[in-house]
Amino acid sequence: MSQEQAAAGQLELEAFIRRRIAEAGGITFAEYMGHCLYHPEYGYYMAPRERIGKGGDFFTSSSVHSLFGRLVGRQFLQMGELLGGDGFTVAEQGAGEGHLALDILDALAEESPEFYRTLRYRLVEISPDNRDRQERLLAAHRERVEWCTLDELQGMEGCFLSNELVDAFPVHLVEKRDGALREVFVVSEGDGFAEELRAPSTPDIAGRFTGLGMELAEGNRAEVNLESTRWMRRVGGLLGRGFVLTIDYGYPAAELYSPLRRSGTLLCYHRHRTSEDPLRNVGLQDITAHVDFTSLQNSGEEAGLDSLYFGHQYQFLLGLGFVEGLLQLQARETDEKRARALRLTLKNLIMPDGGMGETFKALVQGKGVGRPQLLCSRSIGDISLPAGMF
Repeated sequence: MSQEQAAAGQLELEAFIRRRIAEAGGITFAEYMGHCLYHPEYGYYMAPRERIGKGGDFFTSSSVHSLFGRLVGRQFLQMGELLGGDGFTVAEQGAGEGHLALDILDALAEESPEFYRTLRYRLVEISPDNRDRQERLLAAHRERVEWCTLDELQGMEGCFLSNELVDAFPVHLVEKRDGALREVFVVSEGDGFAEELRAPSTPDIAGRFTGLGMELAEGNRAEVNLESTRWMRRVGGLLGRGFVLTIDYGYPAAELYSPLRRSGTLLCYHRHRTSEDPLRNVGLQDITAHVDFTSLQNSGEEAGLDSLYFGHQYQFLLGLGFVEGLLQLQARETDEKRARALRLTLKNLIMPDGGMGETFKALVQGKGVGRPQLLCSRSIGDISLPAGMF
C-alpha cells in the first residue's frame, strides 16, 4: 500500500467513524478501537500493508527466530501422544502472515514425519490481506493446511493456538472518578476525536471487577476486555477434547489492576514507535492492551477447560528445550560473529529485562485430558544453563 493510498484510507475511516458518532451521539472506545483495527476496508488489520518485522510496526516472538515455532511444535507432539488416536488438529486464530505456522510445520515435517503426515493445520483468519500472505508463505505445506471459520471447529480434537491475538481484541476503557466507574466514549472534536467520560455502556464492565473480587483504585484508568472472555468461552465450547494454548503479553488480574498501575496498559504501535494516543493515525497503527489472564482462566473454567499451565514465556520456552535448541543452532554456526548475533537475537525471546521473556505469558488449558505433566512445565532447576551462554 502506497502512502497516498494509506492517507486516503485514513480519511475514509475517519469519515465513517464520525458518521457512527453522529448516529449514536458518541461511541465507546471499544467500538472505536474495533473500527480502527477491523473495519472491512480500512481497518489496520484488514487493509493490505506491512505490519510485522523491520518493514512494519512491531515484532512478534515468531518473527524473532524460527526456534520459537520449533519449540511450540514439540509441545504439540506431546499433546498428540497424550490424546492418542490417528491425526492431530492445530487450529490457529489470528496467525498474521503465517510465520509461526510455517516454523511449526517445518519443524514437525523434519523431526516427526509420521506425526506431520496425519496433522491438520487449520487457520481462522478474517483479514483478506493476511489470508493471501498465509497462502503464499505456506504453499509448501498446502496438503496439511486449510482455512476455516470458528464454527467449523466444532468438536475438534487437538490444540487451539493463538499468539498475540487476545491483546488486539477491542477493549472498554474505564476510570474511577468520585467512587464510581466511568467509561471512555469517543466523540468528534474539530477535525479529530476526543474522549468523554460517561456512565458505563454495559453492567458487564462493573461485573468484571465484581467477579474478580477487586475494585479499581480512585483516579486509575484501566482496560476491560469483555471480548476476550466471550471468545474463551466460545473456544472452550467448540473444543471436543484437547488443549488451548494462548501466548500473549499480560498479567494476572491482581497485577493488571494494581493500584500502582495508574494509566492502564493501552499502547499504539506505528513504525516501531509506541504512543499512548489511539485517537491519531486512525487505521494506520496497531492498538493493543495487556491481557487479563485471570479472567481468561475463569471463563475457560466456565466452558469446561482446566488450567494446566500458566507461566512466563521464558519458563515456557526453557521447559520446551530452548537451551538445547540454541546449543544445536550454535553448533552449526562456524562463524563466531554470526554465532554471537544468533545468541543476542534469541536472548530477546527469554530475557525478562528488555525482552519478551517476562512480559509475555503462556496459558495452557485442557478439556477431557486429565492433569498431564506437560513438557513446557519442566522445572527450570532441571535445566543446565551453560556459563557465558549470553
